Amino acid sequence: MGELIRIEHGYKIYGSGACRVCALDDVSLSVSEGEFLAIVGQSGAGKSTLLSVLGCLDSLTRGTYFLCGKNVSLMGRNELTRVRGSKIGFVFQGYNLINDLTALENVELPLRYRGISPKRRRELAESALCSVGLEHRMHHKPSQMSGGQQQRVAIARAVAAQPPLILADEPTGNLDTSSGRDIMELLYSLNRAGKTVILITHDPSVAAAAPRVLRILDGRVFG
Repeated sequence: MGELIRIEHGYKIYGSGACRVCALDDVSLSVSEGEFLAIVGQSGAGKSTLLSVLGCLDSLTRGTYFLCGKNVSLMGRNELTRVRGSKIGFVFQGYNLINDLTALENVELPLRYRGISPKRRRELAESALCSVGLEHRMHHKPSQMSGGQQQRVAIARAVAAQPPLILADEPTGNLDTSSGRDIMELLYSLNRAGKTVILITHDPSVAAAAPRVLRILDGRVFG
C-alpha cells in the first residue's frame, strides 16, 4: 500500500500577539492507503482543526500537506474544491441531511454538483444506499428514519462518488450504543473494502477498536 496522506511540521495559528492561538502545533502525520486510523482527543484539543486541514476545508499556516501525492498546501480554492469532491467523503455527527429530500435525493445531490449525468448519479446513489443496507428506505425522508438510518444515508452520500478517503467526525456522537456499534461496523466494512478511514472522536472506547490510534492534545499529535 502506498502513502495517501502526509503532513510535515504542520502549524495552524489563529490571531496574533496576545490573541495568538496555536490550534495545530508541529504536527507530522502519515497515513497509508487502506488504513483505518482513529484520532482521539477532548474538546479544544485540535481535532476539528485537524479534520478541516485533512478535508481541505482549511489550510495550514506553516508546513506541508500531501494528499494522493499532491501538495495541497500549494493549491488554490478551485483546485481544493475539486480535490474535496473527488478524493474525500465526509461523515458528520449531525448527519447534515436535507429534510425535504429523500434518502436517494440526499445522496444524489453532491453528485449533481459534480456534473455527473442524471442516469449515472442515480446508479451511484442507489448502489451506495444498498451498500449501507438501506435499499428499502431510499424514498424515505430523514424525518421518517431513525438516527442510525440517517447516519447510514450520510455514509452513503460520503461514499457514492467512490472517494479513496472517508473522514468521519464523531459519527456515533448522536446515536445510542447499539446504533453506534452498527455505524462503526459499517465504517470497518468500508475499510475492508479498500477505503482509507480516519475517525475523529472524543471517546476512547470508540477509538479503541481501531487498528491504529493517535491522540491529540493542545494541538500536538501523539502515538
